[in-house]
Formats: sequence, C-alpha cells, structure tokens
Amino acid sequence: MAKIVVLGAGGWGTALATLQHKNGHEVTMWSPFEEEVAAIRRDGQHKKLLPGIPVPLSLGLTNDIACVADADLIIMTVPSFAIRSTARQMRPHLPDGALVANAGKGLEEKTNRRFSEVLKEELPTARVAVLSGPSHAEEVGRGVPTSVCIAAENMADAQEAQELLMCASFRIYATDDMVGVELGGALKNAIALAAGICDGLNLGDNTKAALMTRGLAEIARLGVALGGKPATFSGLSGMGDLIVTCGSMHSRNRRAGILIGQGVSAADAVRQVGTVEGYFVSAAAYQLAQEMQVELPIISQCYRICYEGKPPREALVSLLDRPMQISENFGR
Repeated sequence: MAKIVVLGAGGWGTALATLQHKNGHEVTMWSPFEEEVAAIRRDGQHKKLLPGIPVPLSLGLTNDIACVADADLIIMTVPSFAIRSTARQMRPHLPDGALVANAGKGLEEKTNRRFSEVLKEELPTARVAVLSGPSHAEEVGRGVPTSVCIAAENMADAQEAQELLMCASFRIYATDDMVGVELGGALKNAIALAAGICDGLNLGDNTKAALMTRGLAEIARLGVALGGKPATFSGLSGMGDLIVTCGSMHSRNRRAGILIGQGVSAADAVRQVGTVEGYFVSAAAYQLAQEMQVELPIISQCYRICYEGKPPREALVSLLDRPMQISENFGR
C-alpha cells in the first residue's frame, strides 16, 4: 500500500482518487475550495462533476496542501490555469525527489509550455511524470476497462508510477517519450473541438473521419518537430485519445464544438460548457506552428474560428480549397 495524494477534486481527480482507493492505496484528495470538500463529504460523491460514483468515508479529503509532505506519489489533476500556482503552493511541503505525475492535458496559456516543463520550473527537485491516454473520468470512476500511458524522462520513474497505479481495470504502459505523450494529449483537444464543429454543421461521418485522420497527421507533424517520437502519436496518447475525445459527448471539447458549429460564438460556447482546453490549445498550437514553420491547416482554421470570428462554413471551404496533395502519408 502506498500513500497517494490527488491534487484537484474535480471529475478526473475524483475518478482517479476513488480508483486508487479501490486499488488498496491510502488516498488523500485535495481541493483549494472548502465548499467542494464539504459537499463531497456531505453527499458521499461529487454530485456536480462525477455523480453516481461513491467517494468512501475512508478516502481522505482536505484543503491543506501540506498533505503532499509524506506522499509516495502526487497526481495533479488541477485545470491548466492552476498548474503553476498549485505547484508553487505545494513547493514548501514537497520533499526532494518526490514523484509528481500530472494527469492534465493541455499547454500553459501565454507561455505555450508543456505542463511537465512548468512543474520542473516550479519544483526543481521533483521527479516529474505525465499520465495520458483515452480516459473519460465518467468511465474510469465506474471501473470501465481503460488503457493509458505514463511517461517520464527517466524510465525508472515511469515504471514506479506504473506499478503503483495499474490495476485490473486500469492498464498502464510506460514510456520515456514525455514530449510526445504530452503533446498528443494536448493537441488532440484542438482537433476534438474541430470534430465537434463538424457535428454541429451536420457534415456527416465522411467529413469527420477525414478530419480526425488528417488531424492526427497535424498532431504528429508538430509533435515530432518539438521533439516527440513518431510512434507515440499512433498510440494511446495520440490516436487513442483523439478517437475517444472526438466521438464522445463526455468530451467538453466536442460539446463546445457542436455549439460553435450551430452558430454559437466560440467564447460563448466555452462559457456554456466550462473548461475547454481545445479553445486555448488551438492558439498555442497555432503560435508554435508559426515558430517551427510547421503547416497545420485544420488547427489554423480552428484558431481562426475561435479567435478571429471566422464562420465555420468558411473555414471548411478554406480547407477544401487547399492545393492538391500528391500523397496523404501520415505526418505529411
């Protein structure tokens, strides 16, 4: 049995905390919001974000971030905008060499840094890993069989987290391609937003299949340019995560995209749905592509819809009017 601390008591944090409690670990879940902790204790579940998944009384709940001091593993599930501030908040309590795994998928707004880069900046003595893959909180919390990957620059750190977290319903693959795993998980959000727009426009299966396939090529193209391994993008944190996010109504990216396709402005769609990482990632990916001189037609049009107010049907025409391609090889 290990001591595991989950930072963030949203849907994903609650799913991982309850899963690892069932896995036999001593689990504490932290929230910065006293009312959130009080509501979970009172209701025995996170009624707002993960209804129907019991949170047992023996699972620790706290607002005191000093709980990280003696943890064997710390899992971060806070929203992207809170990664840096949460890391700073826990830094005084964190022992040297602590293993910290981030389970969020996105890029830091304004800096466009991967979350592992943010954690290394704020927690220079920590061992940093990332957990990613096709994993809706609603299904993980119910024990639906799920496969994900854990990545760290040091393979031994990835394997340590793998051994702690893997259980009958949660299969984990370890890798040292942290760059590829993070970028696959982050960039797929922009493509999922675009897939939702397709659904909102009632464009059909043919269009959506083409968008997902060519979207995966864009993810791989930028990901490899930034240092990821090509094979990673055809795995769980690339293709797998893209499939599950583009095809499910659990996905906030897809739900926001549907609204945009139906005529709601991107900003209003985000306000209605909540945290939509694809909205922010489309801007980050667009900027990174400009810096790296990498062509991302779909993500570029997604950016223009979100930030320049381009009508979705005009964006579709722009994509279809692109010059002919000789080959549609993966990554081209």
